[in-house]
Amino acid sequence: MSTLCIGIVMVAAAGTASAQIYPAQPVKIVIGFGPGSAADILARLVGKQMEVGLGQPVIVENRPGNSSMIAAEAVARAPADGYTLFMATIANTLNPAETKSNFNLGRDLAPIALLGTVPNVLVAHPSVPANNLRELIALAKSKPDSLTFGSSGYATASYMAAELFNAKAGTKIVSVPYQGGSNQALSDLLSGRITLMFNVAATLAPHVEAGKLKAFAVAQSKRALSMPDVPTLAEAGMEGFDAGIWIGLLAPSGTPPAIIEKLSTAANDALNAEGVRAALRQQGTDPVGGTPKEFADFIRADIEKWVAVLALPAAGK
Repeated sequence: MSTLCIGIVMVAAAGTASAQIYPAQPVKIVIGFGPGSAADILARLVGKQMEVGLGQPVIVENRPGNSSMIAAEAVARAPADGYTLFMATIANTLNPAETKSNFNLGRDLAPIALLGTVPNVLVAHPSVPANNLRELIALAKSKPDSLTFGSSGYATASYMAAELFNAKAGTKIVSVPYQGGSNQALSDLLSGRITLMFNVAATLAPHVEAGKLKAFAVAQSKRALSMPDVPTLAEAGMEGFDAGIWIGLLAPSGTPPAIIEKLSTAANDALNAEGVRAALRQQGTDPVGGTPKEFADFIRADIEKWVAVLALPAAGK
């Protein structure tokens, strides 16, 4: 056997051995948002349960900044050994698409599992004279520029959901980005200063139940667990619309497949633990799970979707 072949075999054997003994030390999950955020809560709940399958502590580190991109790029530069992971969100596909960054989530990091979604719901002030999605679209088309979409700011998840809605429906509902974020936009929606908004189901549910807002549809492929009576946009008549907020786990690119699989199994087992599922639902997060390939396909489709939406004249400001 040649020296080159022996070297290749030795490297492969070393990689297999390291995967077999993994993990031999604590695992760290880095989050690009502060404590108390949806990603932070999910990371702590799932991470704690993953300790059962991994046999090592799972530590959560908050490193906020630049819409979670500082944390994403730091983990992408970390050793590909499975000990530094990243909790990604929709911000990590939206931000590179909006800034035309060379960073690509599915290429620069290795997908492990899509952990959960935080459903966005389309709601309106009660004064809007429409009772379902079809009536809302007809109203918007009959009175162009008369309705307004509040959002958390340009190129945020709520803003992009509004632009995707306009593109799908063929409407010209005016976007109103709020520098003060979703709380300010929701306050203006409740007072009637704006007419429509996409926001998270858990936040909106009490206002819908109290009759202060009317809910038209959930902006993802499945109904929200916190608002089970509200149809999806597809069920309401708008196919191909998914603008829910998602959260998933990734490792540095080049992490050995055996380690990725072990992490994916631990993450999925954690999601299936009844205590974790109940806690996530209480926080307004719908557990998902799945394989690394399924998550990779999801990320690829998400990037393509938002690049296309940002290319629209109204969105690409």
